[in-house]
Amino acid sequence: MMSERQTDSAPGNRARLRAMIALGGFTALLVGLFVWQPESLYLWIKALHVIAVMSWMAALLYMPRLFIYHTDAAPGSEQSETFKMMEQRLLKVIMNPAMMISWVLGLYLAWSVYGFQGGWLHAKLLFVVMLTVVHVGFSRAVRTFQRDENRRTARYWRLMNEAPTLLMILIVIMVVVKPF
Repeated sequence: MMSERQTDSAPGNRARLRAMIALGGFTALLVGLFVWQPESLYLWIKALHVIAVMSWMAALLYMPRLFIYHTDAAPGSEQSETFKMMEQRLLKVIMNPAMMISWVLGLYLAWSVYGFQGGWLHAKLLFVVMLTVVHVGFSRAVRTFQRDENRRTARYWRLMNEAPTLLMILIVIMVVVKPF
């Protein structure tokens, strides 16, 4: 009897189903909070925003590591195909949903709490836009690797691994210190 491999379609389908259930639960929680309107709604939204941002950052920090190792795999090899599956699942199951939730809840907080006012908030939004540009670049790279057309070196991906970290540092400083 042959055991099921993680690169088979069944585990991917199960992961997709679990992600959809989690997103459904997350959405139900949000709807419930807005219907219930607890006094602590702001804190709930802020907590869910932080959770989404942490998930997004984890994916943004992990994706270029996958690219570094994928660069060393021969196109078409079993190892390359495994990396393709890992990159695709990370992008679709974690990275994209976490980014969307981060944006929606973050914009809600910026509007409802700060009225989109404050230099620090504008700077933070600029850095989040830049982080989103990095996200889009990683998404394009996933498609490039899928087609076995990567032309970037492992050194390039090591440098790109630093972009989310630097932007995260700037964003956290804007949110916590509010320097202007």
